Amino acid sequence: MSGEEESGGVVSSAKLAPDLSVKRPREEEENGGGGGSVCVEMEDNNKEELACFSSLIPGWFSEISPMWPGEAHSLKVEKILFQGKSNYQNIVVFQSSTYGKVLVLDGVIQVTERDECAYQEMIAHLPLCSIPNPKKVLVIGGGDGGVLREVSRHSSVIQIDICEIDGMVIDVSKQYFPDLAVGYLDPRVTLHVGDGVAFLRAVPEGTYDAIIVDSSDPIGPAQELFEKPFFESVSKALRPGGVVCTQAESIWLHMHIIEDIVANCREIFKGSVNYAWTTVPTYPSGVIGFMLCSTEGPPVDFKHPVNPIDENGSHTDVKAPLKFYNAEIHSAAFCLPSFAKKVIEARQMNCNAW
Repeated sequence: MSGEEESGGVVSSAKLAPDLSVKRPREEEENGGGGGSVCVEMEDNNKEELACFSSLIPGWFSEISPMWPGEAHSLKVEKILFQGKSNYQNIVVFQSSTYGKVLVLDGVIQVTERDECAYQEMIAHLPLCSIPNPKKVLVIGGGDGGVLREVSRHSSVIQIDICEIDGMVIDVSKQYFPDLAVGYLDPRVTLHVGDGVAFLRAVPEGTYDAIIVDSSDPIGPAQELFEKPFFESVSKALRPGGVVCTQAESIWLHMHIIEDIVANCREIFKGSVNYAWTTVPTYPSGVIGFMLCSTEGPPVDFKHPVNPIDENGSHTDVKAPLKFYNAEIHSAAFCLPSFAKKVIEARQMNCNAW
């Protein structure tokens, strides 16, 4: 496919770098139209099933997943910029009418230009502003570079390691999301392309002040990042009083997953264990949560930040000011609605009884 073709309200573009190829949906190949499904093979009870997570129909992208049954979120598509399949997942980038460029992995929206700040700033600054003078930081996942961009705002940090399993996500992000991928330009960053679980196992004990786990949902390549052995590796890699912040799903959709995460973390981390949340309009239910934990050592009070950040980002070459995070919203993020507070506190008390 060369140039641009308009079909059924979707404009597909092939103006890509030579190393990034476009793969058109089957329906588009057969009918010349702009429709199709983005599917991924899943293994369940030793049986392979084909689960369609989303659909590209003329003019619209609809996000559909068994993780949020009975509902879907749709965005109007102006142009499909990239479609490809890496060794791990399907990758789509499209230009939306209202949220700018959108990155989709296995049919699930990961990043949009308009609201990425609400996620990237919170997952980075909730942990890093909760401890004084963080120096060594590890990012697991986060191939788009947005977390790196935010970590780089902290002038006390001298080492930023990132381990991302999917090199294609990095390449696509550098091409289509330069305002996120700018994080890779920081000289403190060392990139490791590989399995984050294996990487952590090899990390010497007490290496990092903070670990940030920017994972997708617990399906496919990210599943291990939600399991107990992974949290044990995280705890071992942190110094006494070190902190971890991990993506922890939606209180509206995934309380059963959150309960398990809380139980694992309360058993493993002997310091503080807290759940926070933020609003991200293009994520399922419009909110996403974070699990914040500290190891035994100097006490950490996540609810009251002790390490202020310059809102203009003057600590770094990242010139864009903060759009979402501030000290007030930091503390407010830990205020839970009653239904979630009841479940999470009950699970914490059960863990303390163990």
